[in-house]
Amino acid sequence: MKVCSLSGPSGTGKSTSALVFAHKIGVEAIIDDGLLIVNGVKVAGISAKFEKNTITAVRRAIFTEETHREEVIKALDSYSVQSILIIGTSDKMTKNIAQRLALGPIETYYYVEDIRSQKEIQKAKFIRQTQGKHVMPIPYRQVEQNFFKRLIQKGKEIFTPKREKIGETTIVRPDFQQEYIEIEKQVYVQLLTYCCNQQDIVQKVEQIQFSLGEQAKATISLQLKMPIDYLLPRRLYQLQEEIQRSFFQHFGYELDVINLYVHAALHKRK
Repeated sequence: MKVCSLSGPSGTGKSTSALVFAHKIGVEAIIDDGLLIVNGVKVAGISAKFEKNTITAVRRAIFTEETHREEVIKALDSYSVQSILIIGTSDKMTKNIAQRLALGPIETYYYVEDIRSQKEIQKAKFIRQTQGKHVMPIPYRQVEQNFFKRLIQKGKEIFTPKREKIGETTIVRPDFQQEYIEIEKQVYVQLLTYCCNQQDIVQKVEQIQFSLGEQAKATISLQLKMPIDYLLPRRLYQLQEEIQRSFFQHFGYELDVINLYVHAALHKRK
């Protein structure tokens, strides 16, 4: 069996990228947080995200419980799995899982930095810290809703560049995710407004729309001071750079999109 490892710190987006990456390297199965996933569908195991605390979650993820372990080993055989990607927080963890499931030695080691940009990692960490959200690389219909008291929602459908569907994701907030910081949307809007008002070309910030989903996006409508006696595209680009710098300074990740809509402030006749 071809055995690969993907490791990286918790909350960096490994599960989010797992389906796409496994398809890219030609791997049919994934071990992630206690689940065996084959061709984008859960076929065996119990997710560590169903556990009530972090200690039992770790034990679940590394298959310390015999019945759980045997169920997955049996499924590996019945589905004739020939290639598998083990996801964990470290090489030590993925080696441990490979040994417990009798998968043989790991041939190739990958790391989250190999498959996600630093910008994507920073954003994933921020979402984990501020929303407590975890991603499961399995369809929504396969997640037992009664396991979660606080949050469960559909993620997104995953497609190849040729638009062939390879799986889905589901977003959950496990019971053991007790610590996270709630940031209201208005806080982002206020920071962006303040940043724009500090620029000498801005007369007034009219409206800001902010969204933090698949993309972190800000759409800002501005009035500019008159006269416009400078190279406008250059100054607007500098404004975008200042917004990006300030946003990163305060929140630790970059915006994916900054749209500026501008018009000149009209002078009132006396």
